[in-house]
Amino acid sequence: MQTDPIVVITGATSGLGQLVALELAKRGTHLVLTARNRNRAEATKKLLKDSASKAEVDFFFGDLSLMEDVRRIGNEIKASYPKIDALVNNAGLHAFEQRITSEGFAEMTAVNYLAPWLLTHTLRQSLITSGNARIVNVASEASRNHGKLKLPDDLTNMSNFTSRGSSALYGKTKLLNIMFTGELARQLSKTGVTVNALNPGFNVTSLGRELRFASTLEHILNFLHIGDPRRGADIIIRLVVASQYQGVTGGYFNVGTGKSIVPIYPGGDIPLQNQLWNDTKELLQQRGFME
Repeated sequence: MQTDPIVVITGATSGLGQLVALELAKRGTHLVLTARNRNRAEATKKLLKDSASKAEVDFFFGDLSLMEDVRRIGNEIKASYPKIDALVNNAGLHAFEQRITSEGFAEMTAVNYLAPWLLTHTLRQSLITSGNARIVNVASEASRNHGKLKLPDDLTNMSNFTSRGSSALYGKTKLLNIMFTGELARQLSKTGVTVNALNPGFNVTSLGRELRFASTLEHILNFLHIGDPRRGADIIIRLVVASQYQGVTGGYFNVGTGKSIVPIYPGGDIPLQNQLWNDTKELLQQRGFME
């Protein structure tokens, strides 16, 4: 009989997600991880086993920029795990040019917002079955630079942008994560499932891998001890396991202190959170990715 807590983590083959997986493996967690690249998945599994030899690690493969893959992965996980104790929506992308997926979505919007929304929706019953599951969404204070929110247009905006203009669009996807967190927390308020978002701070991870000078910048920042991703991983881990967050829901918490942050408008606007939820659901239904 399964007794170890089951935690699903997206984006766990590098960066923050991998650090979170390593720490949870040491704590006896059964890890359910998503990956796109099988070689990186095998390398991550070896890393986890070397750190915690008895760790249970299962991978589910697909491209999180494609909603068909997200839905399939979710259904595969749900079939294997009718009870899930935590879901960490960690995978993220900061693109420096516009790319459109084969399904007709802007890639950054698809990976950073639509994928966690749809994966969470697909795993919803497994999380409820747990009785006290935790959903943790990795947002960012980059959300403060989000331009102007336009619903539902922002969900399907495929306009070109420059590397300089990418920051506002990245920030907007993180604003959507915060708004999604608030609405979902209210919907699940009587189920025992909590939903919280976090700001992981500035971290030297593969998120900025598309920059031509990313490798050089990473070496410089590491030398200066700036952007240590272990700090970002720590707040994620605390939201997953710490007793201080037991029963806490609908929050947005900061790296380091773990204290609550008031998101920039309209992050906490309840009517707009609800509108975003309905617009997202309608879009994914129209495109055939959910019933």
